[in-house]
Amino acid sequence: MSYVKYEQKDFVGVVTIDREKSLNALNDAVLADLETAIDGIDADKTRCVIITGAGQKAFVAGADIGAMSTMTPDEGRAFSAHGNAVFRRIEKLPMPVIAAVNGFALGGGCELSLSCDIRLASENAVFGQPEAGLGITPGFGGTQRLARTVGVGKAKEMIYATRNIKAAEALRVGLVNAVYPADQLMEEAMKLAQRIAGNAPIAVRQCKKAINLGLQMDIDSATALEPELFAACCGTQDQKNAMTAFCEKRKHDPFVNK
Repeated sequence: MSYVKYEQKDFVGVVTIDREKSLNALNDAVLADLETAIDGIDADKTRCVIITGAGQKAFVAGADIGAMSTMTPDEGRAFSAHGNAVFRRIEKLPMPVIAAVNGFALGGGCELSLSCDIRLASENAVFGQPEAGLGITPGFGGTQRLARTVGVGKAKEMIYATRNIKAAEALRVGLVNAVYPADQLMEEAMKLAQRIAGNAPIAVRQCKKAINLGLQMDIDSATALEPELFAACCGTQDQKNAMTAFCEKRKHDPFVNK
């Protein structure tokens, strides 16, 4: 991969968009590398994933405008579909994904962060969907995920008016979970990832499935789904280990994902 780096740190996988000179802007080549990295994650060895951008200026500053400027309608449709497919792969990963947003997250960068389960931001992070000012719509899920995350009114304001918001406002409206000094962001992201990885992997994955699927259902269907996912955890080695330890008032053994 030319534009994406992948590191395995114990049970945490770290994906870095590495096109720093172009502020990590997305084009088809970057999307292809990102897809390769995501598809290559070993689900047996990885309990949480962090996605970030190279350098200190940008997470992903958007899609490559130079590449988009000459696209025909058919090429635009294919590019949007490609980005949407990759971001859905991220969203549907069985383990939680944390976006460590280390600067500009505009356009496709904001959309990439929205495909993750949790967003942590550096103090210099900026979020926005500038597409309408460039004669296009958000094309990688922004019209859908932003409204589901910050509410319809705020999403429409950001998209229609192409209004960027800084980290503090992103925290206030619920777009990010926490804001940290830039030099502490990856450390804090790793702490959270390791805390997640320290819990029973089967249970965490079933929790993710329950939340993500349930949000797309009516409450009756969602609460009918929950017992099935609860049952899938019962009888696992990790469940027996943890509950026996709790009853015996001792610390449980490390979870083994079985």
